[in-house]
Amino acid sequence: MRETQALLKTNPQTTRRRPSQARRQTLTRDAWVAAARKVLEKRGIAEVKIDRLAQRFKVTRGSFYFHFSSLKDLHDALIEEWRRNNCAPFEALRGAEITDGFSFFSTIVHVWVDEKPFSPLLDLAIRDWARTSRSLHGEVSDMDDLRLELLQRSFAAMGYDEDESLVRARITYFHQIGQYAIAFKEDPARRRALQPLFGQVLVGPLVIHPDGER
Repeated sequence: MRETQALLKTNPQTTRRRPSQARRQTLTRDAWVAAARKVLEKRGIAEVKIDRLAQRFKVTRGSFYFHFSSLKDLHDALIEEWRRNNCAPFEALRGAEITDGFSFFSTIVHVWVDEKPFSPLLDLAIRDWARTSRSLHGEVSDMDDLRLELLQRSFAAMGYDEDESLVRARITYFHQIGQYAIAFKEDPARRRALQPLFGQVLVGPLVIHPDGER
């Protein structure tokens, strides 16, 4: 009888623990990474802290360590997010054979414009993080070099010489990164209306557009 009463006393406690247990079971590694990414994009890497993320999810630090070996492990996952979304689309173009410079240029630009999966906020956050990380700084620099190289190759295929291809590539790239850096906002309809003019200015006089106009 005493054993039965003891079980009845402990059952409510077990019931009260179930919600947190269920939360820990459904809280995935991807959920931690997604939450950390939001913090990274809004406040920077210095604010990505285990305790704060655990408080947000209303779980203990143990839940974090169920999925990650350390804070560095989470940092590595965030960098991998950047590689997958913001680097892989350009890596895929590295060895491409260019038969049409203007089409290749359009393919590059649409990686940024379409934002599928490219993320401007993530790119800026990683760039800011790289200021305090030598290894990440090197990786960001390499990616900048690749993006510029792809643009330069597109302009060379359009018929520009080496120096002008380089300058046009830089203008295009710095223009794009600059828009992100100042968080420039514009009415979508207005942006679409200006896109053809931006294209004409960036690609210059040597390009024959698909509609037959220079």
